[in-house]
Amino acid sequence: MRKAPLLLAAATALILSLGFPASAAPSKSEVEAQFRTWLTREIGPEAQKAGVSAATISGALNGIKLYWDLPDLVPPGTTPPKERDQSQAEFSSPGAYFSEQRLQGLAASGRTLAATHAATLRKIEQAYGVPGAIVLAVWGRESGYGRAKLPYPAIDVLATKAFMSTRKEMFRTELIDALRIIQHGDITAGRMMGSWAGALGQPQFMPSSYAKYAVDFDGDGRADIWDSVPDTLASIAHYLALKGWQRGRDWGFEVTIPARLSCAQEGPDLAKPLSAWAATGIERVGGKAFPAHEAKADGMMLVPAGRHGPEFLVTPNFYVLKEYNNSDLYALFIGNLADRIAHGAGSFQGQWGAVGKMLRSDVQSMQKALQAKGYDVGKADGLAGFKTRRSLGDWQAKNGLAATCFPDESLKAKLR
Repeated sequence: MRKAPLLLAAATALILSLGFPASAAPSKSEVEAQFRTWLTREIGPEAQKAGVSAATISGALNGIKLYWDLPDLVPPGTTPPKERDQSQAEFSSPGAYFSEQRLQGLAASGRTLAATHAATLRKIEQAYGVPGAIVLAVWGRESGYGRAKLPYPAIDVLATKAFMSTRKEMFRTELIDALRIIQHGDITAGRMMGSWAGALGQPQFMPSSYAKYAVDFDGDGRADIWDSVPDTLASIAHYLALKGWQRGRDWGFEVTIPARLSCAQEGPDLAKPLSAWAATGIERVGGKAFPAHEAKADGMMLVPAGRHGPEFLVTPNFYVLKEYNNSDLYALFIGNLADRIAHGAGSFQGQWGAVGKMLRSDVQSMQKALQAKGYDVGKADGLAGFKTRRSLGDWQAKNGLAATCFPDESLKAKLR
């Protein structure tokens, strides 16, 4: 009575031992057919419910294709990749982010463009409170002042990722928003070019951000972040203003922190007036005083490489810049580039030190060890954010070590 099940089990074991899949994944042509059906049955009706006309949907979706070379795709019939293994990712000095050649080139172009668009930038600052140099710095960093090639049709990219990426729901929402932009008449599908991630135009807005922040500043009735410089610059400023930019304040200042002071005091939750920081002996580099109007306003310590690099007191505007790209180094890049454009500043005076050869898994191990000891490191992801840095500094001080507030190879064996 049990022969059939036994034979079936034996056959299954044989198939698996020979390496044949139980069911083959669909071919590319089959996936393309599924994609077409999905566009018709799911995206079309959803877009119509969002107010997009049948004519707009047909014009935007007819003829689009899947971009198989995009990252993070999970085609039908395949399994999502496991969480990315960080063991082979190198952990290096933050200084690698600041290419002096690139910064000098962007600053030179930025100063020229500041003169060319001076009247527009003055109007933008009056309207939104964001200095022209900051706006130019974001423009330069995101798209090389509009010179960077936007290689992908945005609708194709968004549809590809909405159909078969690791974040399908997010991109599905972005695709519907992109169709609504076309419906509104700001741009045609053929001109809606963007990045491999679906970011649009010169400010690199996702469609949902375009809907919230893009503005028509040149008065032609369209918020054109692809070809209009006034619209591009004003849209960047509008974004930063709505994210909380404080009018009249700087982004931050490079400083020197006395060796006797703990470097484990950084983060927005440990803010205090700049005058209070100055009273501890922290000085602005170059012997400059802090601006008088900043003295009573809150500032935060920032040591992105711990004691191995430049040190800063930053204002809340620094964290607004991080809203554009959630990275300390990105915000520092924007701040430094803006200072070069506005004041002819140079590179940071503090030197970025080497941190030795480590893997991100090494840093992740340190983070997990600190968590086990009760420290709040944020996320144990192999990236040394401010919570990791200050936790490490506190642990070093409590264990009789010189507090560097930054992972380095010498700590791997000590922190387990």
